[in-house]
Amino acid sequence: MIEEKFDAIVIGAGMSGNAAAYTLASRGLKVLQLERGEYAGSKNVQGAIMYASMLEKIIPDFREDAPLERHLVEQRFWMMDDTSHTGMHYRSSDFNEEKPNRYTIIRAQFDKWFSSKVKEAGATVLCETTVTELARDTNGKVIGVHTDRRGGAIFADVVVLAEGVNGLLGTRAGLRDMPRPETVALAVKEMHFLPEEVICQRFGLTGNEGCVIEAAGTFSQGMTGLAFLYTNRESISLGVGCLVSDYAKTMESPYALLEEFKNHPSVRPMLADSEVKEYAAHLIPEGGYKAIPQLFGDGWVVVGDAAQLNNAVHREGSNLAMTSGHLAAEAIFQVKSRKDPMSAENLALYGKMLEESFVMKDLKKHKDMPALLHTNSQNFFMTYPQLISAAAQSFVRVDGTPKIDKERATMAQFVKNRSRWGMVSDAVRLAFAWR
Repeated sequence: MIEEKFDAIVIGAGMSGNAAAYTLASRGLKVLQLERGEYAGSKNVQGAIMYASMLEKIIPDFREDAPLERHLVEQRFWMMDDTSHTGMHYRSSDFNEEKPNRYTIIRAQFDKWFSSKVKEAGATVLCETTVTELARDTNGKVIGVHTDRRGGAIFADVVVLAEGVNGLLGTRAGLRDMPRPETVALAVKEMHFLPEEVICQRFGLTGNEGCVIEAAGTFSQGMTGLAFLYTNRESISLGVGCLVSDYAKTMESPYALLEEFKNHPSVRPMLADSEVKEYAAHLIPEGGYKAIPQLFGDGWVVVGDAAQLNNAVHREGSNLAMTSGHLAAEAIFQVKSRKDPMSAENLALYGKMLEESFVMKDLKKHKDMPALLHTNSQNFFMTYPQLISAAAQSFVRVDGTPKIDKERATMAQFVKNRSRWGMVSDAVRLAFAWR
């Protein structure tokens, strides 16, 4: 049992938890961070994209020793049917800047590094410790936590819940509802290891340059889902994610979808002769703005994935997680500096700061996008990729058939699969949701 009282207890050592714990400790507060894994990142083998500007606000000199894989100079978007992909590439040497904008990272290594910075800032970090219950006073205010370690409660002025999208602590305490299957995606991932020079050759990269491919199409069997491929220094992170509600409805196997994607003719050559060493699955919040729960209360705040803070439209998660953890800590520090109680009224400052940040502005802008994609998934992820592929092949294939006949045949395919006005309607709705 820990007898001392803390200014703040942070539950979780992922992106948002580490950002919160580091910011609080660096401001001189007495912080306890609790992580159920053997060490920070031990349960996270995923490869990911890290957005530098958000981390730079927290640790300005992070590039000096952070375990960064490659800085990204190229983004590819693919629309795939069973045998082809239609794509858009964006590549710029502007991203070969002195302080690059985006990096690929391996979360197990990165989270461990971030945790070391939390300790250097003065926080107490306890791993292999599961928080079983929030401690409350007679008025219901959160005043600490109970853990699976021997002893009683550990007390603090405020508790930061950074337990992830599927963390049960907040739901058991009645602070938020269990995420609904239609607001959460299950992503399965593999790490494919290849020599550094082979990765550079296959993706046209030099030195530590990196490339990302994100794809949608028939591999998801009409379900709302995306696939991705991230280049690391000596490995490729590959994965597929679809809504949990769609998996339940179709009974499709996540692993089977991943196998289909990595064996696609456009993907398979990139993975040739690679060695698969890691396989993992994890949940990703996909509900958007409308799925965000209450973010603060008497003695508590919630950050990161636990708060459903993920921008599915732009595939951004780590920057929202770090920003929410950082802002929560700044709000707590301001309340503490004024010697005010950690009441819901005072912690509303966190909600106000988050509303004024890019996090809520971006999520509000696309608040209707998740529903549009979910309700029209068969069109967006099955019908349209097939029609786009057919139109592209008709355009580039030369076989003596008059172009006017090809155009008529292509239009007939569009009309047969879905009315022209229906497709226009979807495109208009998508454009307005994007705005």
